This record gives sequence, C-alpha cells and structure tokens, in this order.
Amino acid sequence: MQRVALLSAGAVEDGDETNAVVAMNVASERAVRASGLGWTILRPSGFQSNALRWLPQLAAGDIVRDPFPDVPIALVDPADLGAAVVTVLEGGHDGETLRLTGPEALRPAEQVATVAAATGRPIRFQAQPQSEAREEMRATMPEPFVDAMFRFFADGEYDDGRVDPTLPGLLGRPAGTLAAWAARHADRFRRRA
Repeated sequence: MQRVALLSAGAVEDGDETNAVVAMNVASERAVRASGLGWTILRPSGFQSNALRWLPQLAAGDIVRDPFPDVPIALVDPADLGAAVVTVLEGGHDGETLRLTGPEALRPAEQVATVAAATGRPIRFQAQPQSEAREEMRATMPEPFVDAMFRFFADGEYDDGRVDPTLPGLLGRPAGTLAAWAARHADRFRRRA
C-alpha cells in the first residue's frame, strides 16, 4: 500500500479556520484524507531548530530578542520528526492523527539559556516589543500569517506548551531535549560576525 505522512500543525486541533495557519493545515489534512492513500497526519509542536532564526542576532552580539516571553513551547527535535515519519510510513499507523512534542515546555528565556549552556557563550534573552516583531515578520511572511502568529502567542489562542507522550511511544525511546539538540549544533551558535 502507498502511504503518505503529512506534517501539519498542532494548532489544527481547535479548527478555527479564520486563522490562516489553521486554514492552510486543515485544507492539507482534508486533501490527504481524501487521497485514497494510507495516511498518517503528524501535528508537531514548534521545532527546536527554530532557534536557528537567532543566528543573525547572535552574529551581532550576545542578545536574543523574541516577542512572546511568557509563551512556553514543547519544542520537538526535527530528527525525532524524521524518525516518526519513517515509522509511520513503515505501516501500522494508517488513519491516525498524532500530536508530537518535545519532552519539556520552555519559555524563550529558558530556550536561550539552554543554548547558552551548550555553547559556553554568555547569550541573554530580551523581550522584543510586539510592534517591532510584527514589522520583522511582515518582511518574511504574508500579513494573514503574521496575524496568525500573534493570535496564537500574544492572544493565547493556542497552547504549544502541552507535552504529549505520543512521540516517545512511537519511537520507543524518550523524545530529544533542546539541550541535546543545542549540544549537537553548538558550533553554529558560537560563531560571530
């Protein structure tokens, strides 16, 4: 049997299609379900590798600025997602929708501290004004997706901090921590301009 694994988003759970991110992923999930293929939908939390977006800031100094200081995310290791895809494509999970998260929910300051510990670099966190963050996001994504991010994290419409046991059960081992991911990628964070 041919199978497909769709990487969707945990935010789909509430189904509010007035949110552009939710609407895009709901449409993708519908298409996969209607495809006639064996399918598994994976709804991960934020990726640990999203920390790489800090590299331009770290090239200029030891401060990381982020607009949502009070929002914890149960960051998932992309390597674990890859292993999950292999597992579901091998069979036994057809027709399932799986929420995949990392093992701990960390706020941005905790994420930055974890990367700092892995690198030995004195990286510090600073809350970024939301107006400034909105302008930066507009430079890289359409306005409806910028609004979606602010609805999720500034308005509290989505809890990406919930730790789910599905991934360790699927992999037969604990999900990878941000500390382990940061240790593997520490050299990228040590570099300066």
